[in-house]
Amino acid sequence: MALPDTQTKSPFVADFPINASPKILFPYLATAAGLARWFCDDVNHVAGGRLNFVWDRENHYAEVGPQRLNRAARYVFSGPEHAPVADPSYVEFTLHSSAVTDEVFLHIVDYSSAQAAEQRELWDGLVARLREQVGG
Repeated sequence: MALPDTQTKSPFVADFPINASPKILFPYLATAAGLARWFCDDVNHVAGGRLNFVWDRENHYAEVGPQRLNRAARYVFSGPEHAPVADPSYVEFTLHSSAVTDEVFLHIVDYSSAQAAEQRELWDGLVARLREQVGG
């Protein structure tokens, strides 16, 4: 998952089929309570419209980026003490539906310095937790 740092970054991009409607999925992608159920240990609102994502008792602050209802959400991570970062890490969630099969896909872009193999394993586990939450 996207965490602020100064190492070389690259995007990890993946699509996951999820057996749930965008209306059911979106609150899990765009609200603090929803994200805390599958994405991290806890999420709290902080001043300035930011969120504090907690992983392993460590705080990671992010600006809430543009959101499109039942479609997309983005979180741009800042440095320690909310300091701006020249090349910030971010995570972006977009929901797509197949017109042919009516299947819903979660498209994830995780721009960070983590290795692709680590990212795949991490996101496979996170999405499995999301599927458990939504029954999909």
